[in-house]
Amino acid sequence: MVLPIIDLRPDTGELIDQAVLLLLDAFRNRTEDWQDVESARKEVLASLAPDRISRVLVDESGAVRGWIGGIPMYGGRVWEIHPLVVSGSHRRRGIGRALVENLERLVARRGALTLWAGSDDEHSETTLSGADLYPDIPGAIRSIRNLRHHPYEFYLRLGFRIAGVLPDANGRGKPDIFLAKRVDAGTESHRGQSWDPWRAGRGKP
Repeated sequence: MVLPIIDLRPDTGELIDQAVLLLLDAFRNRTEDWQDVESARKEVLASLAPDRISRVLVDESGAVRGWIGGIPMYGGRVWEIHPLVVSGSHRRRGIGRALVENLERLVARRGALTLWAGSDDEHSETTLSGADLYPDIPGAIRSIRNLRHHPYEFYLRLGFRIAGVLPDANGRGKPDIFLAKRVDAGTESHRGQSWDPWRAGRGKP
């Protein structure tokens, strides 16, 4: 069964509520942000601004299994992925990839040249965490290793590259990793409009 990726709109109240709970669950105890319903709802509602993109993947029962947002920068030439969330019970099934490809296709239509994401390391998940990066930031990036399933490797598999690191962004030794990808203006028009679990090689969700 192919599952659709659709717009999250102000009139989709039930989907908004589900996105709020999805955000809460995904980042529980992982960051200072979105640790209560009020802050999570504020984030979801902010994604509905006219100049932004907000998309959800829903299953056959209408449940939200993934959510991605896009924020334009630099006059629309650059778009930030913010946020990207997949239900814990549906991870490693290709949903995150489908959402990113969907967003890439949409921003390409709007003339974007670059798609980027910030991926914090607040829990010692890479070799960039817990270190003084300032003496040799390029060297630290070149020698990065994934210690505990940090998502930066997910982005690398999608063609992103580490474009930089902001040391101590979340506290001493807790950097933010910046990943960027050139947007292909020739992105296939059909690509990323839905998620096919069979194509993802994981069977049905």
